Amino acid sequence: MTQHRQLMNYIGGQWTHSRAAEYLPVRNPATDELLAHVPLSPADEVDTAVQAAQAAFDGWRRTPPTERIQYLFKFKQLLEEHSEEIAHLTTQECGKTLAEAQGELLRGIENVEVATGIPSLMMGYNLEDIASGIDEHMFRQPVGVVAAITPFNFPGMIPLWFLPYAIACGNCFILKPSEKVPLTMARVFELIDQLGLPTGVVSLVNGGKEAVDALLDHSLVRAISFVGSSPVAKYVYSRAAANGKRAQCQGGAKNTVIVLPDADMEMTTRIVADSSFGCAGQRCLATSVAITVGEARTEFRERLTDAAVQRKVGSGLDSEVEMGPVITPESKQRIESLIAKGAREGAELLVDGRNTQVKGYERGYFVRPTLLDNLAPQSELARTEIFGPVLSLIHVQDIDAAIELINASPFGNMACLFTSSGAAARKFRYEVRVGNIGINVGVAAPMAFFPFTGWKDSFFGDMHAQGRDAIEFYTEKKVVVERWPCEWSRKF
Repeated sequence: MTQHRQLMNYIGGQWTHSRAAEYLPVRNPATDELLAHVPLSPADEVDTAVQAAQAAFDGWRRTPPTERIQYLFKFKQLLEEHSEEIAHLTTQECGKTLAEAQGELLRGIENVEVATGIPSLMMGYNLEDIASGIDEHMFRQPVGVVAAITPFNFPGMIPLWFLPYAIACGNCFILKPSEKVPLTMARVFELIDQLGLPTGVVSLVNGGKEAVDALLDHSLVRAISFVGSSPVAKYVYSRAAANGKRAQCQGGAKNTVIVLPDADMEMTTRIVADSSFGCAGQRCLATSVAITVGEARTEFRERLTDAAVQRKVGSGLDSEVEMGPVITPESKQRIESLIAKGAREGAELLVDGRNTQVKGYERGYFVRPTLLDNLAPQSELARTEIFGPVLSLIHVQDIDAAIELINASPFGNMACLFTSSGAAARKFRYEVRVGNIGINVGVAAPMAFFPFTGWKDSFFGDMHAQGRDAIEFYTEKKVVVERWPCEWSRKF
């Protein structure tokens, strides 16, 4: 996957050296160590991958689904056998703790497992005698060449939201991973190379905006999957749609939890701290705002302050560390500037994570857990996705006011409620306008057999990733109405 520490592309069943004019450094965010260089592949290399996929498509779609999934069984086995190695790579290039990297890969493997059910999941339906002697059938057929553009924060899991379903349904798949974290998928594609898939069924093209635009504009690419920020998700969705492609584009978030006075405060504090500060806050389901209702304010604020101060920050490869660095120096600078903005807007800095230095890792990009109290709901920070280990506290007097604040947000990815009241929980899940709901859960991440939903500016498209939505997205429906005249039918 590398040549002289330069990452290569995987096209047409071969590792190929890119003709890119520019390579970007890939660095360990905990140490600033140079790990590799990744090419910004030009559009003609994207075209080469697409042409290889198109050439493979007819043979692959004619391969019975029961045969296609045999490759996935082997793929799942290889991922499990090499899981420690892959997780170690993820921690090196992404910064998250080794336990977090192991957890995300497990979630990715679960998607491979679900996709092995394609012979059942891809079934159509039929009805005899819709009229006298006439039958009707609905079949699902693969879309063609499809592509995914994936982010830096889950380099092992998110590509596996798409790849296994796409190829199990009979499509040919091209991945453009984040140029910030290309090593994890490069290693995974080394395992894919061992599967013996037909040439061109899967490809990996490293790159930046030129590669993305080439996929969005290519006439042979039929469907695009994307995960990233909302502005880029909207751009990808708009350009894909303008080119006649189906698209599923997961955007950003400003996730909120509500804490009621009857919540178990010890459990709630632990879960909310993990949600806010786990993965250094760099996940689309991280809690960014906690709304305390009534008497919940004082105890929750005190407990969460202690949890933020006590969280151990350092290299993710250290087994005692609970939170690693953010992804780049630019991310660190942006997060710290947003913390300052919150203070200027009137919030009280209960815990300030700026200017963090970790002994032995002085060159790392660390921001400690940060807690802002009494943030004004109308402030800019209350509407901005920080994507870092920063939690803002807002206080209201009743659950209706809290729900109103959530529903006023332009984002709609996740919201959670902590309570002992079933009535409050039902009201919350019924009235809150977001796609993923948690009740006494801080990260409401759907299992692989459920869709990863999102509403409003957190998602652009119709069919989400994972589960049955994935089968809908990666197949087209064909309806056949047929009559076969014969002596028997003429009697009627």
